[in-house]
Amino acid sequence: MIDEARLLRERLTDTLIKEGSLRSAPWQAAVEATPRHHFLRGGFFRRVEGAVPSAWTPVRADDPDWLAACYTDTSLVTQIAGTIVPDDIRGEILRLPTSSSTLPSLVVGMLEDLLVEDGARVLEVGTGTGYSTALLAHRLGDELVTSIEYDDDVATRASIALGQTGHHPDLVVGDGLNGYPANAPYDRLIATCGVHTIPSAWIEQVRPGGLILTTVGGWLGSSEIARLTVAEDGTASGPLLGGQISFMFARAHLPPTLGMLPDFSEGGGSERPTRVGGDVLRDWTARFVAQLAAPRAQHVTMVGDDGRTEQVVLDVASGAWALLYEKDGAWTVRQGGPTALWDAVEAHLDGWESAGSPPLKDFTVTVTGQGQTIHW
Repeated sequence: MIDEARLLRERLTDTLIKEGSLRSAPWQAAVEATPRHHFLRGGFFRRVEGAVPSAWTPVRADDPDWLAACYTDTSLVTQIAGTIVPDDIRGEILRLPTSSSTLPSLVVGMLEDLLVEDGARVLEVGTGTGYSTALLAHRLGDELVTSIEYDDDVATRASIALGQTGHHPDLVVGDGLNGYPANAPYDRLIATCGVHTIPSAWIEQVRPGGLILTTVGGWLGSSEIARLTVAEDGTASGPLLGGQISFMFARAHLPPTLGMLPDFSEGGGSERPTRVGGDVLRDWTARFVAQLAAPRAQHVTMVGDDGRTEQVVLDVASGAWALLYEKDGAWTVRQGGPTALWDAVEAHLDGWESAGSPPLKDFTVTVTGQGQTIHW
C-alpha cells in the first residue's frame, strides 16, 4: 500500500500544479511529503446520491476504494452532528456534517495565499484532521506552528496522525475565535472555518504587517476568502480573493435555529411590487451583497397553500422578514417586523449595480474598534 499511496500522492500533486493551486516549490515539497491518508484512517462519510434530505454513509479504511478517495481533490466529511464518526454508523445518517478534511486544492491554495516566508510564526484556527497542520509544519518547522481545535476528540485524532507523520507542532484545544495569546504575536493567522465577523482577538495577536486569511460570510450562504493586513493602530483591512469559497462556520458563528416562523399570511405585513426578486438569491455575488444589507438574515424556500413557491428572508433576532413570490413574470414582496428588510437589500443591490456590479475580488474588508465593514 505504501507504493500505491506514494503514486496516488504524486498524481494529486500533479493535479494541483496543473489546476494552479500549487504554485511554489516549498509547498510542492510539503504536499509530496505528507500522506493525506494518514489523516483519514478513521474513515469518512460519503453523500448518498439523490437522498433528500442529504444522507451520508460511512467509508472505512478497510473499504476497497478508501485509499484512492483519500487522494482525490475532494472534501471528505469526517464528523457528523458534533460527535458521530464513521465507526459509529452502519447504514445511513441524515444529520449535518460538523468536521471535514477540506479538498486539497483549497487547502494548498490558501496556504499559498497566506504568503508565508521562512521563519514565520503561524496560528492555524481549526486543526481538523491535521492535514493542513502537517503541511504548515513541513514548510516552517513544528516550533513555528500553533494549531487550535474546538473539538477535543477531533484534536486527539489529529495529534495522533501528526505524530505518525513525524510532526509535533503546538496543538491546543480551545475556542479558536479567541486565538491563542500564549504564543503570540504571530506573523500569519489562517482559519479553516468560516466566520461571520473577524474576531478582534485575531487582530490583537497578529503583529503589525502580519496577515490574516479566513473566509468571511453570512447566513444567506455566500462567503469568500479575505486576506487582511494588520495595521499599527490595531485595525486590519484587505481584499476578498474571490473564488466562491466556503467553509463550515465556527460553531459560535452558526445562525440561530429558525424555530417557530412568523405569520406570513396575507394579513400580516405590507406588500408591494419589487424590481429585485427572490431569484437574486441564486447568484453567489448578489447574495453576498444582499448579506451586507441583512447580515443576520437567513433564507428559506417555502411552498404556499396554492402551490406557489415563496422565498423568505428572515432575521430571527429582530423578527424582521420578507416574503417574495413571482406571478406572471413580476415579483412581489411582503414584509413584516420592526424593519423593512427587503428595502435595505434592494437599496444595497441598487448601489452595487450602479457601481458597475464589481466582482467580489474588488471588495475590501475593514475591521476597526467600531466593527467590520465590507465595501466595494
